[in-house]
Amino acid sequence: MSPYPLSIKGVVIHDGRVLLLLNERGEWDLPGGRPDPGEDHRAALVSEVREEAGLAVEVGVLLDEHLFEVLPQRFVHIVAYACRLVGAGDVVLGDEHLETRWVPISALGETIDGRPLPAGYLGAIRQAIDQPRSPSNRVV
Repeated sequence: MSPYPLSIKGVVIHDGRVLLLLNERGEWDLPGGRPDPGEDHRAALVSEVREEAGLAVEVGVLLDEHLFEVLPQRFVHIVAYACRLVGAGDVVLGDEHLETRWVPISALGETIDGRPLPAGYLGAIRQAIDQPRSPSNRVV
C-alpha cells in the first residue's frame, strides 16, 4: 500500500488519437481520479471517465504505476489503465477541467500547444500504443 494518495487514470485511444483534459494547473491530464475507499479501481475509472468526459469506456490492461509530483513535495500514486471507448459519443467536459482534446498520436510530446504533458502520462500512453493487440486488450 502506497503512503501517497491514489489516482486511477485511463488512456483512452480512439481513431489514432488519445483523450487529454487540461487541468487547472495548465497541464494535460488523463481522465480519472481517486477511488472511494474499497472501491474497485476499474469501476472507479469507468465512473470518473463518464463524469469528466461524458464517455463510456471499458477498462483494459494495467499500463503503469508511478509517483507524480503534483506540486512541490506533494506526490500522488498514479495507476494507469488502457481504456476502450464503448459506443460513440461527443466529449462532454466536466467541471474539473478547462478543456478537452483528442490529440493525434503523431502529435504527442512533452508539450502540446505549449502546455506540458507529464512524463508519466506520456509513458503510459506510449505503453498503450505499443501493447500487442488482441481481443482482450485492444485499445481502438
